[in-house]
Amino acid sequence: MNVAIIGAGVSGLYLGLKLSQKGHKVTIFEKNSQIGRKTCSGLFSYRIFDYVPEARDLIEHEINSIIVRFPKKAIRVFFSKKFVIINHSKLDILLADLARAAGAEILLNREITELPQGFDRIIGSDGADSFVRNHLRMKAPAFRLGIQGFCHEKGEGLIQAIPCENGFIWRIPRKDNVEYGIIANANQAHTIFATFIKKNDIRIKDVRAKIIPQGFCIPKKKRITLCGDAAGLTKPWSGGGVIWGLKAADILLKKFPDFKKYRREAELFFKPKIIISKLAIKLAMFLADKAPWLLPAEVNIESDYLF
Repeated sequence: MNVAIIGAGVSGLYLGLKLSQKGHKVTIFEKNSQIGRKTCSGLFSYRIFDYVPEARDLIEHEINSIIVRFPKKAIRVFFSKKFVIINHSKLDILLADLARAAGAEILLNREITELPQGFDRIIGSDGADSFVRNHLRMKAPAFRLGIQGFCHEKGEGLIQAIPCENGFIWRIPRKDNVEYGIIANANQAHTIFATFIKKNDIRIKDVRAKIIPQGFCIPKKKRITLCGDAAGLTKPWSGGGVIWGLKAADILLKKFPDFKKYRREAELFFKPKIIISKLAIKLAMFLADKAPWLLPAEVNIESDYLF
């Protein structure tokens, strides 16, 4: 089949790689002049290597726990699978090289203003503000704002998360510096983050921001579908979308070219996890505020799906 993929992020490139390996003719349209996401913490569970084993060479750090600092109690969270810190741009470039080697064509500087013609299937993997999703006049997912910056201090210590309204502030030690960031409501994130930075006398540089979607937005269409951030598929608690996007991509590949079956299976997999995750977040925040003594000092959770 002749397949168009809109967007050369992780999900789009992975789909391009796998569909090309299956013998399909794949064209990937990317609006930017080069491959590589600039705004992302690059914190992934070991599950990333189930999808892209070649990415092991990109590991900067390995993490098996983080500290969550509620106002009245700190909790150490351990994960079922270790997390690794990887430069997201390098991961994108690696996947692009693999996709090209498999036969996919990647067209840069190709911002889509109408759906490309002459393709049997079209996959929108074009990010939070997806042109394809908007073209289909689908209801947008919920959005939060992510802000990221770097401080030239020694990259030591554990990853820390400090919950705030509808999100959290993070501190991630990297190879040569420390990353600080926030995910929160778009109309509050800048103010909350600026207050935190000033209060703790932190000087950050190279500040970047992006919108982060969350929901389930896969159309009931025969020829056109969505995957990754375009479909709103990010973790409700952290906003991370790479593993969820890759899982959706694998479901799509299994059901290809039947996009309606893809939607049904993706809905069965993701919707319960979205609902239960949101309830778990509300419960944790309530207990942290009203009954912190009920929260354990340490807790173990599934790395990408909570359960």
